[in-house]
Amino acid sequence: MNRARIYLPPKTAMQSGWAKTHRWVLEFEPAMAKTIDPLMGWTGSADMLATEVRLSFDTRDEAIRYAERHGIAYDLEIPTEHTRKPKAYADNFKFDRRANWTH
Repeated sequence: MNRARIYLPPKTAMQSGWAKTHRWVLEFEPAMAKTIDPLMGWTGSADMLATEVRLSFDTRDEAIRYAERHGIAYDLEIPTEHTRKPKAYADNFKFDRRANWTH
């Protein structure tokens, strides 16, 4: 049986908000290497689990229970905690702001 990876997807570079980043994902690791079709040159694989199956869950515990119930070995990736500093546009014009340039 293939090994799976359970993780919380990060925000993409094209996303300004945090939508679609709060659901845990279970994806299977590839069991075989991809091959190149000699006629067309396309890259493909016969491993349908790794290429087609992506399950999402509301919580990490649901994803873990699913994997354990179905006998799937898994790796759990815990995301790092992000700290956000509140910023205001007016801070760019503060009198005591350090300049990035010198005279």
